[in-house]
Amino acid sequence: MEYRDCQPPVSLDGLVKAFWTLDAGSRADSWIEHQATPDGCIELIARLAGQSRWTSAQPERFVVGLSDAPIAFEIGGDASFAAIRLWPWTWRALSGTGTGQLFGRWAPVEDPRLVRLLDFARDPDSASAALLEMLGAQAAPLQARARAILHSHSVSDVRRRMGLSPRGLQRWFAEHVGVPPRSYLRLLRFQQAFEDLPSAEVLAHHAADHGFADQAHMAREFRRLAGQAAGRAKARSRGPFIS
Repeated sequence: MEYRDCQPPVSLDGLVKAFWTLDAGSRADSWIEHQATPDGCIELIARLAGQSRWTSAQPERFVVGLSDAPIAFEIGGDASFAAIRLWPWTWRALSGTGTGQLFGRWAPVEDPRLVRLLDFARDPDSASAALLEMLGAQAAPLQARARAILHSHSVSDVRRRMGLSPRGLQRWFAEHVGVPPRSYLRLLRFQQAFEDLPSAEVLAHHAADHGFADQAHMAREFRRLAGQAAGRAKARSRGPFIS
């Protein structure tokens, strides 16, 4: 399997986490099992070739919501994909639908504007321009909110940066993220630790560097969110996927 991601331009900071492609690179008559780890994002995915299934067969254009558990799925041996990894508030602005409706599931993409956006998924420059055009005046205030969330390590820090009351913060997260602030920050901490895992030399140091109380604390989070120990996940990770 060949996974590649491309970081978005500065103009999309806090709106898009990454553009990515995936090629199975195997026989057309085979099925390959993979597992996706929770990453705090919503995935807009275009399947360019082959087949894929998670619970049931997926269409050529689909969106995958947030999850708080690893997702097991299968792709055909000749499958290939191009996708846009959105922060959840960006999905809310683009689709007009609540992120909570997608929690732990996928849905077909049928909105013509989103289908058109996915047609550009293989070309990050074109996709970036199309996305900014779709967001319009919403982009700047969303990016300010995103900075408050992505640069914070506690709920009180997020609340202070966003200038919201505790109740106001809960309402904003319910509408734009779909999970409570504390749960979302926990997902972000795990995902950053998972992404940085390939360069980790000492797991105890890695745990401390990513805000876990100790290595045992990180191990519990990895078993819950990656479905396996950090050492095993390190050996098998390909981007956000475990093969």
